[in-house]
Amino acid sequence: MVSSLAFAAALRSQTSQNPQRHRHTEWNPRLGVLGRYAPENVEFAKAHGFTNMILSAGPRSTLDANTVTDAQVEELKSVLRKNDMHVSAFQIDGNHIASDPARRAQVNDYFVKAIDLAGKLNVPYIGTQSGRDSAKPFQEQVDEIVQVYKEKYFAACERSHVRLLWEPYPNEANLATSPVGFEALFKGFGDSPYVGLQFDPSHFVRQFMDPIETARQFVDKIYDVHLKDTEILWPVLRAGGIDPVNKARWWRYRIPGMGSINWREFFSVLQDVGYAGAMSIEQEGPLYGAGTNHGAAFSDDFKMGFIMAKRYLDQYVPNLPRANNYQA
Repeated sequence: MVSSLAFAAALRSQTSQNPQRHRHTEWNPRLGVLGRYAPENVEFAKAHGFTNMILSAGPRSTLDANTVTDAQVEELKSVLRKNDMHVSAFQIDGNHIASDPARRAQVNDYFVKAIDLAGKLNVPYIGTQSGRDSAKPFQEQVDEIVQVYKEKYFAACERSHVRLLWEPYPNEANLATSPVGFEALFKGFGDSPYVGLQFDPSHFVRQFMDPIETARQFVDKIYDVHLKDTEILWPVLRAGGIDPVNKARWWRYRIPGMGSINWREFFSVLQDVGYAGAMSIEQEGPLYGAGTNHGAAFSDDFKMGFIMAKRYLDQYVPNLPRANNYQA
């Protein structure tokens, strides 16, 4: 019990004092890529100057928490250490308060295993959705999310030193998609050291919200960042509206610099508070093979998307060498 309280107090201190966010320090977050684990993907990231990865770790991925062995964990650590690669987060989708009891239990059980796997690999964060049950009133959903996380996840978060981060992906399993959702959830969880934001500005663009002001408002809750842009196809939108009868797509994800986000302003928000965490390119650009990259290893087109994105981001992100979580 004493150790539990001590660890929680230490994490709360981190939240309030934000040692990652010192003023008057050089702007040097880690620049990374998001994708599946494969040794060749780690080698690609290293060869092209990236210092961080976010690794997909859901069921049936190459890091499936149901099946990965201790030997595989040690092998993965060796690959990461050899390539001087840091891992800031796992990426795992799931509806933590699914209305179907069997589906909810499946998600909850998997996440406990994933949290423990993150602990074995010294991965500090897991990016996910908050959970959602649209049949229930909003506040009832918030209360249920708080209850489930506390009952199912927080003991594992404590023993593995892992924080759960909400990506603002506007899908059916998420309340953490806007300032309204953020405010309600953080109020429900109080000063919990086990939750935060994995900020992705692209999701606010297609919801016609301001990603810069939202980042500024919640910057003290941001612990990991996705770098992805959104392009609004204005001729399509003007012709058909946001719910076109012909189902025409009026927006699409792009690599940073090819959409609507003002990256200079976004990075200024993070730089102003001394953010020194990781920022990883999430490559969903249709012009760079995002829809055809189905294998474990990155395809050539998919790699080119990362390379082109980095060329743009290099003007803002120094990405200087830093110690990683796998150095001996």
